[in-house]
Amino acid sequence: MNYVILTGRLTADPVLRYTPTGVPVLGFTLAVDRRSRTPEGEKEADFIDIVVWRKQAEICANYLKKGRLVGVEGRLEISRFQGADGQTHRKVRVIAYRVEFLDSKPREEEVPEEIPSFDEDAFVDDISQKIDIDLGEDV
Repeated sequence: MNYVILTGRLTADPVLRYTPTGVPVLGFTLAVDRRSRTPEGEKEADFIDIVVWRKQAEICANYLKKGRLVGVEGRLEISRFQGADGQTHRKVRVIAYRVEFLDSKPREEEVPEEIPSFDEDAFVDDISQKIDIDLGEDV
């Protein structure tokens, strides 16, 4: 059985690419806290590469940013390759089956950059016309 569940924060904005046949693929690195701490009492973390495919990759690209907390379910993949130095190297990553957003969307993304000012006179005129009230000249 090869099944991995991780919870952590993105170390950078994810990168969306497409294969030559047009299949979306997204990559990001997840910082996963360890249970242990350093002798100085600081938290330790592992940095794990995550790969997400197809529609889920596009969804993640739209909503994930550096620092977002996510849960990842997937499988561990270990690739071997020969480097320029002639040595055999291994690349460890998780191929995600499911990515779950565990925190709320950051506030700066919810609020438009420029909020139009409220025009009270236009509001009163509009409401008075809709409910057919004569406000006279005092308003």
